[in-house]
Amino acid sequence: MRLCLTFARLSSTTVELSHVRSLLFAPGSDEHKLRGALESGADAVVADLEDAVTPAEKGAARELVARVLSSPVSDTKTIVRVNAADTPYFADDLAAVAELPLDAVVLPKASPEAVEATRTGLPVIAIVETAAGVRDAYEIASDPKVFALILGAVDLGAEVGLEPRPDGLEILYARSKVVLDSVAAGIRAPFDIVHLDLDDDEGLEADCRLGRSLGFRGKACIHPAQVPIVNRIFAPSEAEVEWAHRVVDAYEQGLGEGRGVLALNGAMVDLPVVARARRILAEAERR
Repeated sequence: MRLCLTFARLSSTTVELSHVRSLLFAPGSDEHKLRGALESGADAVVADLEDAVTPAEKGAARELVARVLSSPVSDTKTIVRVNAADTPYFADDLAAVAELPLDAVVLPKASPEAVEATRTGLPVIAIVETAAGVRDAYEIASDPKVFALILGAVDLGAEVGLEPRPDGLEILYARSKVVLDSVAAGIRAPFDIVHLDLDDDEGLEADCRLGRSLGFRGKACIHPAQVPIVNRIFAPSEAEVEWAHRVVDAYEQGLGEGRGVLALNGAMVDLPVVARARRILAEAERR
């Protein structure tokens, strides 16, 4: 029921947000980097008022972001990351974003209480980046204001004492939990963790493939060079689309012949397989 209610209340803008693959963060205090991000080809750009901005620059950053984002930029979705709800900057950030034509707001250090306090009229993309946040991910995702989750591995790793591994096993539980909690709450699939090595395209591609296999449908980016790889990996390949067409066509033909289950190239095709095929076709149409 949550899924139906969620999408019934979404505007056309938030429906389009469900198609976002690349979520590129740019410092709200650096006009050159922010404008560069908006021209990068990212599906959505997040002007960052939190980690990328020093306390002394918070006020100036709000003014800069307001000036740069005061009008829509091509097809790029524009978003602002505010400071955490327990900081002295939170209220001023909310007041600033409420005046802008944004598509969403990103909330760091998300908790059920922080989400409740984030009242801007905009969809909330909540960053799960604390141990308590991972534990409460379903409750966070279930708030009607929340549109999607992001898993924040850096802050979570620092708090928990995780040590990065090439295979990503140290963050596997948290990754899987935010995916499952997002699905259970009826919101879009979450955005995966940032890949920190900007010179490691091969590693970024592998990380994207792992995230997609776990159920993520987008990734947070920290540099424009990461965007093309993220957009490509989180879109269905031609082979996947061809497979999906064959599955759906065969299933519909089978239904016409009174068969609900059939074999295609030696593999069983039933409703769960058809649902996956139809999801792939829907994702392909959005790109």
